[in-house]
Amino acid sequence: MLRSGFILSVLLLCSSAVHAFTGSESCRGCHEEAYTQWQGSHHDLAMQLPSEESVLGDFDDAAFTYNGITTRFFRRGDKFMVNTDGEDGKMQDFEVAYVFGVSPLQQYLLPLSRGRLQALSIAWDARPAEEGGQRWYHLYPDEKIDYQDPLHWTGTYQNWNTSCAECHSTDLQKNYTAATRSFDTRFEELNVGCEACHGPGNKHLQLAEDGALDEAPNGGFPTALAQRGQWSLAPGTHIATRNTPLASDAQIDSCARCHSRRGTLGDYHYGADLLDTHRLAMPQWPLYYPDGQIRDEVYVYGSFVQSKMHQAGVVCSNCHEPHSLQLRASGNGVCAQCHVPTRYDTPQHHHHPEGSAGAECANCHMPETTYMGVDPRRDHSMRVPRPDLTMVMGTPNACNQCHQQEDAQWSLAALKQWGVQFRDTSTHPARAFQRIAEGDNRAVPQLVQIAGDTSAAPIWRATAMEALGGVGGGQSLQAATQILYDDDPLLRASTVRAIEFLPLQQRLQLLDYLIDDPVTTVRMEVASSLASVPLEQIPPEQAARLRALFDEYVSTLQQDADMPGVQLQMGIFFVNRGDFAAAEAAYREALYLNPQLIPAYLNLADLLRAQNRDDAAREVLLEALAVAPENGNTLHALGLLETRSGESEAALAYLKQAAALETQGTRHRYVYGIALHDLGQPEQAIQQLQALLRSAPQSEEVLLALANYSAELGQRENALNYARSLTQIAPGNRGYQQLYQSLGGKSP
Repeated sequence: MLRSGFILSVLLLCSSAVHAFTGSESCRGCHEEAYTQWQGSHHDLAMQLPSEESVLGDFDDAAFTYNGITTRFFRRGDKFMVNTDGEDGKMQDFEVAYVFGVSPLQQYLLPLSRGRLQALSIAWDARPAEEGGQRWYHLYPDEKIDYQDPLHWTGTYQNWNTSCAECHSTDLQKNYTAATRSFDTRFEELNVGCEACHGPGNKHLQLAEDGALDEAPNGGFPTALAQRGQWSLAPGTHIATRNTPLASDAQIDSCARCHSRRGTLGDYHYGADLLDTHRLAMPQWPLYYPDGQIRDEVYVYGSFVQSKMHQAGVVCSNCHEPHSLQLRASGNGVCAQCHVPTRYDTPQHHHHPEGSAGAECANCHMPETTYMGVDPRRDHSMRVPRPDLTMVMGTPNACNQCHQQEDAQWSLAALKQWGVQFRDTSTHPARAFQRIAEGDNRAVPQLVQIAGDTSAAPIWRATAMEALGGVGGGQSLQAATQILYDDDPLLRASTVRAIEFLPLQQRLQLLDYLIDDPVTTVRMEVASSLASVPLEQIPPEQAARLRALFDEYVSTLQQDADMPGVQLQMGIFFVNRGDFAAAEAAYREALYLNPQLIPAYLNLADLLRAQNRDDAAREVLLEALAVAPENGNTLHALGLLETRSGESEAALAYLKQAAALETQGTRHRYVYGIALHDLGQPEQAIQQLQALLRSAPQSEEVLLALANYSAELGQRENALNYARSLTQIAPGNRGYQQLYQSLGGKSP
């Protein structure tokens, strides 16, 4: 029975007549086996009402102290209660509205005003006591988070309505009202029921009653999820292949709706391409390492679509039973479905004692990273361990994740003893991504090759295209024009992002065809790219199409107006449209929702400065600096602002701090060097740029500045050497050749 009170009056209730959802119980009569498997699964238990059976944590007047606050867990009659600091920092009693998850941890949802449900950051470790469980613990044990922090349980990022509900309930309707910052969130089923994956079942039930199931595509459901396929071994082979190619990604797209790092794009459409309803995070830093291994919590899909398994046609249900969510077989048996065990499940292959941890396929090819303190997640890119890349790039490898007392050199030597040698250490694609991030444009040809390689995983081709976009130039444009209209929407979307370096008129010519793209993600990228097009200066028909696209863009984003990042995105769009008032409002709303969102401060300051409101811009940047005193981007922005204001001493102090803090990229160190020169310290500028060149030896802008500044100081030989390096890096650049010759270099 649902309980009375706040929980019921504000949220949810099931099955209104206008919806075509029928509830999981309606499936049971015909699908008893699947229903039984689903019961007790993580989907079934994704969210529950609190009860003696569902609450796993200790509410027997237990206490937990974090950051000077002692939270108490207790009972009040049949209610489960938490006494903790609320959104004003004062201690209050909160009734547990729902339990969230079941293993290896369980969280508790507590109600706040305006229809909000919040996930308490103190969770119950549900593991057995002998594994360190059966205890309360904080999700951020190494940080001091108080009620003013957006990561506090009352903050934006612990809000169930926004961050959790879509993937823990069936047919969620968030119903956010921006004017009051309130929710009237509802769902059809409390947990992840049958229809969460298959879609609404009313039509299917009606067809079954009419005896017409065989006549309807997908049995009346909007999507077909049974794509496991038939697999067989060809004579003389050791790995099975699909008998027929996988026809679509419907199943993995359905799973990816929740099992991916993504953002929503309006309402979910069952059976649609994933990118029609969601924005996908690419395998880029800081979410992933340069080789695509997981770094942050990215939820499987972005890793899996990198894998050879995905390219071979493997889908989620080949390894996981989709109703119970259990593996199809225990241990190495799940891999042995396709990989002949007499070849692969042997010491000759894994080089570890049988039955040991090192003999488990997943430990070498799917190493774990622990998130939320106690929850190990396997990397589904399914790769071979590469200690050689660890040595040259610092990326992790499975060998040393087990043999933590050893280093990567030890692991590499062990592999060599087994006859494993890596001959592509210097040419591995990850090296190209790392080099381009460091400003080494010699990686451009390899990225062009990756982007154009139709045999490569599309997600890597798209990521390469985005990296090329950061460089610009003719090679990037040539690569972009080859895949801008590819059948894969992921490639189209990433290429739209990549051509941002082109002049607006050229972008408009290239993207006109994609204004009406059938996939929402692509259209949203086109809208963002073309936002600054002056509609009154283009043909009326084209202007009408763009106006409709811009309206769709704003309407789509406004459905997630409760998210700080979306407000930031809207602010950028409004700036490009020339609507500065709307942009300022969006940036300020982003900061209301998350007072620690540094990019919103920076963008707001840029907007104010563009309107000659320098004092207001300075005030905003100083607020940002108070939030994050060692944020290089804020210090850099303050340095530029003071440069424009003529405060050269303050400008150099800020720019110097920003340069000293920079660990990724070269922009802050480079600008500091330029500022030293422009503010009358050319010798110090050269010293700064020489130090930068040692960490970015192929940076053309650093070499060009050094060549010019050295020549100014009469250091002609040094200038000539820098110019020579430029001609070697970019032999086709006529400007570099002319500079080299003007300094006394000989023509080739």
